Amino acid sequence: MMRTLIIAEAGVNHNGSLGTARQLALTAKNCGADIVKFQTAKLNSLVSKFAHMADYQKENIGAEMSQQEMLKSLLLSYDEFAELASYCEEIGIPFLSTPFDLESIDFLEKLGCSMWKIPSGEITNLPYLERIARTHKRVVLSTGMSTLNEVREAINALEGNGSGEITLLHCTTQYPAPFEDVNLNAMLTLRSEFGREAGYSDHTRGIEVPIAAVAMGASVIEKHFTLDRNMEGPDHKASLEPNELQAMVQAIRNIEAAMGSGEKKPAKSEIANIAVARKSIIAACDIKKGEVFTEENLTTKRPGNGISPMNWYKLLGTKAIRDFREDELIEW
Repeated sequence: MMRTLIIAEAGVNHNGSLGTARQLALTAKNCGADIVKFQTAKLNSLVSKFAHMADYQKENIGAEMSQQEMLKSLLLSYDEFAELASYCEEIGIPFLSTPFDLESIDFLEKLGCSMWKIPSGEITNLPYLERIARTHKRVVLSTGMSTLNEVREAINALEGNGSGEITLLHCTTQYPAPFEDVNLNAMLTLRSEFGREAGYSDHTRGIEVPIAAVAMGASVIEKHFTLDRNMEGPDHKASLEPNELQAMVQAIRNIEAAMGSGEKKPAKSEIANIAVARKSIIAACDIKKGEVFTEENLTTKRPGNGISPMNWYKLLGTKAIRDFREDELIEW
């Protein structure tokens, strides 16, 4: 099975602190994630001063304010992102950040990000999609809140402007997402409809759904994480804590190993148990040489290293080639 790309989504869970962002990067590395991802934006380019908070943001923060007011304390500067990218290189985990405006796309391109992660909210932002595509890099596109036709239009916009390989992520844009709204089978619909790799960006509580997605063939898993779910901020409550992130990564790697090649044959570890667990044709009582084998003087018992019981009717009616004691393996 192909190795699943695990993106540990730190997002804005650093709460505007470069030190916390560094801790998040190191945590992602130590938990075994493939990539640590943040979010880069210029506040005035991201939201208007009239934009309201989402209901989940009000609930998670416990206060009501404009999106600008909420976000201004959650964003890092470009200089801080440059430092963060260098730190990620130093500790050995790829740095990735989702841009939320055109200026941030240009900044991250100069910073040398190797791929793009497009969030669900930008899937209908044509100028944004065109700017991303013209860098000719790989794109991972989240499809939360979208219809198949909107996904198709986004793909056309990206491919029409020279985008690199596109991977689609099924997503439910709610924090946390109710299990009954996940619709994980839609990931398979994306794969079959568009003929390209599909993965899953998870906003549910816990780790069960991303693990299930891997078993269904997800090529990419993205999951929010935090240092402490009790921290203030809009996304902490729907994020994994470090021990949970590590458990998810390990479970995904276990599932990858368990999926195997698909060929049905005895596994290497079970071959030795064939003789132990299966049965052979056994003498049900003492049998003399030349005596005819019947259902009365034969039976089946362990071990399984003698004549297979699948030959039962071939053996009945033939004669014993020698004396057999009760419980002895029959030979022919």
